[in-house]
Amino acid sequence: MAILGEELDAVVKMAKVKAVLFGAGVIGCRVAKFILEKEGIELVGAIDVAPDKVGKDLGDILGIGKRLGVVISNNADAVYRKTKPDITVHTTSSFLKQVYPQIAKSLQYGVDVVSTCEELSYPYFGDPALAKKLDALAKRKKATVLGTGVNPGFVMDTLPITLTGVCQKVEHITVMRQMNAATRRIPFQKKIGAGLTVEEFREKIDKKLITGHVGLEQSMSMIADALGWKLDKVEVGTVEPVIAKTPVQSDVIKVEPGRASGTRQTARGIMGGREVILFDFRAYIGAEEEFDSVTIDGVPPINEKISPCTHGDFATIAMVVNSIPKVINAPPGLMTMKDLPIPSAAVKNMAEYIKKKR
Repeated sequence: MAILGEELDAVVKMAKVKAVLFGAGVIGCRVAKFILEKEGIELVGAIDVAPDKVGKDLGDILGIGKRLGVVISNNADAVYRKTKPDITVHTTSSFLKQVYPQIAKSLQYGVDVVSTCEELSYPYFGDPALAKKLDALAKRKKATVLGTGVNPGFVMDTLPITLTGVCQKVEHITVMRQMNAATRRIPFQKKIGAGLTVEEFREKIDKKLITGHVGLEQSMSMIADALGWKLDKVEVGTVEPVIAKTPVQSDVIKVEPGRASGTRQTARGIMGGREVILFDFRAYIGAEEEFDSVTIDGVPPINEKISPCTHGDFATIAMVVNSIPKVINAPPGLMTMKDLPIPSAAVKNMAEYIKKKR
């Protein structure tokens, strides 16, 4: 029997959102577990290239004590053809050039994408040509793509942008984020060089074996774009080690005095010959206080502080999953957080948030 009018709308609202997981690493698996807790959404496929994961049931990889009937595949085409998903949840790399083929593959099948790729949060800064290419492909295939997370995605861009909404005038914005890395995952502690000598730290930075925070330029450019500011330049400082003055340690890494306990990095946005945006990012074992702060010199002045700081892993997972209905509802093309409705928790049945017919 044909279904028309209001009956069709009801069917659309009742149908579950079908999601494919692209990348079954630590964050990808945590995202998958959170999706399994939600109503109105189901994982119908999983893609990864790691030999120790391909061919295994996603439930076994997640360690949830049951199988899901979703076998991890290294053949993205086969997954998309078989599952016909509504959205891809993408969690593989921080760098746009590395993930572009993966994102493009999803878009070629007309599937929306929400990704944790930091450079995708505002790719018009680092690679405008590739960003325009991605936007054109998404529009041609009537799909939407978004890069988001906790930072970039919230703390150093979406949050300060939102806070400027009550200002008549904005002269300068300072955003600081300080984390005690001892409370974070071991891979993150190693990524920031905790426990290394200063010489080892600098050598690994030079060889790009460890990196600073990825996304400072993207977050700063997003703020400027939202405010209509044309920055002369973005200056990102060198990645500096935070030197331990006393012994500090996490569950795994012990840092002796004189060694690196983590990193500090700053970035400055210059406009009209003066600094208008300052970022100060610090992540190290033994930080006395964890906080995120936004200071706006303007009318009125704003002084906002979150203490302790927004938890990186929990917040990234939440931002990705909570953005799913907003991405599905959005018009086709490459989106940034400033282009979508304000972030909010998707606490109801996920399918009930979907306004666009699928």
